[in-house]
Amino acid sequence: MTQRSVLVVVFDDVQSLDVTGPVEVFTGAGRHSGDPYGIRTASLDGAPVRTSSGLTLVPDGALPDAGVPHTLLVPGGNGTRRPAPGLIDWLREHARHAERVVSVCSGALLLAGAGLLDGRRATTHWSLCGHLAETYPDVEVDPDPIFVRDGNVATSAGVTAGIDLALALVEEDHGRDTALTVARHLVVFLRRPGNQAQFSAQLAAQTARREPLRELQQWITEHPDADLSVERLAERAGFSPRHFARAFRSETGTTPGRYVERVRLEHARRLLEDTADGVGRISRACGYGTPEAMRRAFVRALGTAPAEYRRRFHPDPPVRIP
Repeated sequence: MTQRSVLVVVFDDVQSLDVTGPVEVFTGAGRHSGDPYGIRTASLDGAPVRTSSGLTLVPDGALPDAGVPHTLLVPGGNGTRRPAPGLIDWLREHARHAERVVSVCSGALLLAGAGLLDGRRATTHWSLCGHLAETYPDVEVDPDPIFVRDGNVATSAGVTAGIDLALALVEEDHGRDTALTVARHLVVFLRRPGNQAQFSAQLAAQTARREPLRELQQWITEHPDADLSVERLAERAGFSPRHFARAFRSETGTTPGRYVERVRLEHARRLLEDTADGVGRISRACGYGTPEAMRRAFVRALGTAPAEYRRRFHPDPPVRIP
């Protein structure tokens, strides 16, 4: 078999988990499949680098001597804010020759700086998406997904999303069984769909300043199957519907309808992941009413139907309760 090589770029102030997370995935996949990846790390000059957490990484060599890998992985970290010009120059000249180019978290800034994301759809950590879009207007930045594939270039969101992306690449290289075995060994899900949102409804929305709205936000998460129309929510909070809708959006940064939609979707995802309940029961428990309404919500938000979403978490599901 032809060994697939993985070259991981390291630099001072790199995020250590951006490096070690994907490396553990690739290493585990090679161990299970019997077809190991050839994994090497390289800094610009071959010297050790200090990570943002204070750990020291000793690379295998220098980038100019590394050759062309099958997969080039560029991690993120504080060191991407002011990268060495030589690192950007090396990426600009050599990255295009790799079969796959992958970034984790703010590593997308390095790829963008080298012109590798021009005209492509990409993502990064949610807190940096605005900066990426403003600094590199030729990049189509999507702040929602945990990872994005555009041709042979893949970018992922913050830190642990690099593990999801690495599992997706392993599944592409060695099949689902190998990826599932690695995920189970690392005690992670196989795998969060790339277009799953980077954060939950509670994190995506701000916490309201006024106590009635804060309490209502919590109540919504605890009662996704209730009547959550604007009229009923306004009544519960003690506002007129019009004033409630305006105040909720002003204080949380999202509309009541959008917040409810995220809460219901998140609750449905958890039930699909953690229970054997059928789609009909889950749709009722989450306030969708019908399986078709829930299916439309999943396809619209995640690009996949509930049954396919569940298959990613339960390849051999138990007998389901309808």
